[in-house]
Amino acid sequence: MNHIEQVELAHQLLHAVETGGTALAESVFHNPVSDYVCADQAALEQEHLFHGHPQVMGLSGDVPEPGAFITNDFAGPPILIARDAQGEVKAFMNVCRHRGTRVAEGRGAAKNLFICPYHAWAYDLNGCLASIAQRRAFGEIDPAAHALARLPAVEKDGLIWVRASGDAPIDPEALLSGLAPEIADYGLAGYTHYETRVLRQPMNWKLVIDTFLETYHVPILHRATIAPLLHGNAATFRGYGPNLRMAVPRKTIGDLRGQPESEWNVLRHTAVVYVLFPNVALIWQGDHIETWRVYPAGNGTDESIMHVSLYTPEPPLTDKARRYWDKNMDLLMRTVQDEDFPLAAGMQRAFRSGAQQHIVFGRNEPALTHYHTAIRSALGLMAEAPRH
Repeated sequence: MNHIEQVELAHQLLHAVETGGTALAESVFHNPVSDYVCADQAALEQEHLFHGHPQVMGLSGDVPEPGAFITNDFAGPPILIARDAQGEVKAFMNVCRHRGTRVAEGRGAAKNLFICPYHAWAYDLNGCLASIAQRRAFGEIDPAAHALARLPAVEKDGLIWVRASGDAPIDPEALLSGLAPEIADYGLAGYTHYETRVLRQPMNWKLVIDTFLETYHVPILHRATIAPLLHGNAATFRGYGPNLRMAVPRKTIGDLRGQPESEWNVLRHTAVVYVLFPNVALIWQGDHIETWRVYPAGNGTDESIMHVSLYTPEPPLTDKARRYWDKNMDLLMRTVQDEDFPLAAGMQRAFRSGAQQHIVFGRNEPALTHYHTAIRSALGLMAEAPRH
């Protein structure tokens, strides 16, 4: 985010804190409960959002050097993302062409080859079949016809985009709908991956994203964790096509009042939530970046699985630095796992009760309205639930 945008944002946040105000939607929005429990909608989401739509599957720091790789099992097919010897990011189906075994697990450095653990077929960093154990047993096999299946992948401004199916090219600037310059200003390509945790929760995947899209609940639910750090129910909102940005002031934002605007470092005093459509929350936390990459699991309605990652602006080379980042990760986990997720899991069960046909997003929750309108539009569904 450039300095002009930061100053404008700071004025909006300072005004919100001083007046007790927050960004407002044009109207109340009634979101159908079926959004979270309908199997037919879940099938549409898999087809249009997770198979057909490009997704952010990591930051450059996830694959920092040639041979580094990450895997993703949740977007549909099993996916392998690696940086090749020339420094370019490539994506493949994580499927050996011999018998279908996965050729890589988790994340790490592959050196020069991915070797299938079943029969030792080996693939290079470009996905090419490099060697076959007992090759004579397979006759005149064509290595080119048995390379790992390629997927479209693009690295831009520190974000790695992959489409889980098809071969159409990916245009990050078009996907970000005007947000690309702001994302570029963060310099994400220079961030270091610190830790990733994989969480599974008994709730619809969209409920996980919902957690980040309003601060109305912060003073109530999070009074013992993050409420002392943030001003609750005071936020800005802006939509960028189907994406969005929501900024929340920290309790320290008043410190800017005594400084010249030319010296304002607004990002030190805010938490900024970006949703990169359809399923990624990228969160600026004052001095580091968190990402939540969220997917449906199980039957696609009542269970979700996610990668939760923390990235630091420089490599943590000392015990003091590692203790600091561990503390940040622990606070994040304590907040969501002890407070947000148990409540949301109860909501998911309640959605099955038949007690209501819709839930209500107030005017003070514009990010929720924007997000669910974008989801429903992408799926070709009615924008809002009928009001009874």
